[in-house]
Amino acid sequence: MSVDLAVDFCGIKLENPFILAPSPSTDHLDLLIQAFDAGWAVAVLKTVAVDSSIVSRVFPLVMRIEQESAFIGLQNIDLVSEHSVEFMEQMVVTLKKRFPTKVVIPSIMANSKDDWQTLAKRFVAAGADMIECSIWCPHGAEWSLCHKVQEPVGTEQIARWVKEAVGDTPVVIKLSAQDSDIIATAVAVERSGADGVCAINTIKSITGVNLETLIPYPNVAGLSTYGGLSGPALKPIALRCTAEIAQNVKLDIASSGGITTWQDGAEFLLLGASTLQICTAVLRFGIGIIEELCLGLGKWMEEKGFQSLTEVIGRSLPYLVEHSQLPRGIQVVAQIESELCNRCGTCLSVCRAGGNEAIVWREGRPQVIMNQCIGCGLCHAMCLVQAIHLVRPSGAAKAGKERVRIDAINR
Repeated sequence: MSVDLAVDFCGIKLENPFILAPSPSTDHLDLLIQAFDAGWAVAVLKTVAVDSSIVSRVFPLVMRIEQESAFIGLQNIDLVSEHSVEFMEQMVVTLKKRFPTKVVIPSIMANSKDDWQTLAKRFVAAGADMIECSIWCPHGAEWSLCHKVQEPVGTEQIARWVKEAVGDTPVVIKLSAQDSDIIATAVAVERSGADGVCAINTIKSITGVNLETLIPYPNVAGLSTYGGLSGPALKPIALRCTAEIAQNVKLDIASSGGITTWQDGAEFLLLGASTLQICTAVLRFGIGIIEELCLGLGKWMEEKGFQSLTEVIGRSLPYLVEHSQLPRGIQVVAQIESELCNRCGTCLSVCRAGGNEAIVWREGRPQVIMNQCIGCGLCHAMCLVQAIHLVRPSGAAKAGKERVRIDAINR
């Protein structure tokens, strides 16, 4: 069975759903040429403002965020592109001439109606296929690059301005998870006549604090500042935003935030994303990851019997309901697979800390007391070797039986 990875996004047919997100990778012509040659279907250029000359970078721009030595994200204090609008216009012209079937999307940022419309018109005239509006970033407003707009009215107004300026050219509005009501803002974008949204932007954050110097990271000559968090740490938030938007509007969604593997991408598509913007993973592994992303997604679709992305997009949304609609009275208990268990004792500790004491140490390994287990899932969540599963108890092992105290079991 052949699998079709092509997707329609805001009225434009794309070769595959993977998009290079605005980043240092999309601020250099030679890198963009390499990316398109490698198989990327779309690139969103690094965000540009009317007056890039006011941008004054500091270094280091980026800090790694990790937990127990595992990479979970990046925090950046970068600003918009240092290139002029004229330079970025020429980049669009060059890319479209060399790759007429690829999609080039300038990302723009402004702080007035005239600037929003001027930027949009100039890039459409240069050959841009679509316009992405970066409404707000953690440190853009401070430099007068944009206004702090995180509410429906302001976002709708900007979307209307840009759409009015470019006519039939698709307009995508980038949303922030810091918005007090991202659903209301998405509805406002739909009302504006814009064609799609990108969800989500980086989240304002602090990487951490150096316990020796007492200076927060990153240390810039003895001072620090807030930055934008990206990478795997954002994935659960971005998934939530994608699903909420998909359940409430008919706009196309470009999901962004924590997409590292094809599996991540598949999850976003199942929750309503049409396309997948990737930044941090490209910075970590290089533009060559596009081959693995496409191959992995295609193979999974074939195994599941999906012939096109249309069959995948939003497939998991019907399973998402309000908490009050979840079925009650279904009991599960923990089950430990002894051949997988490494006897670390984490499940025992977490069960005690959670107040249940349903796991005991017996015959050199942890064992579950069925009548004591309430099925909370703490042990399952904390088991690093995935040796614990939640299962329905057989027969009357749980139902109707009086709970037995742990000290009585151990006698």
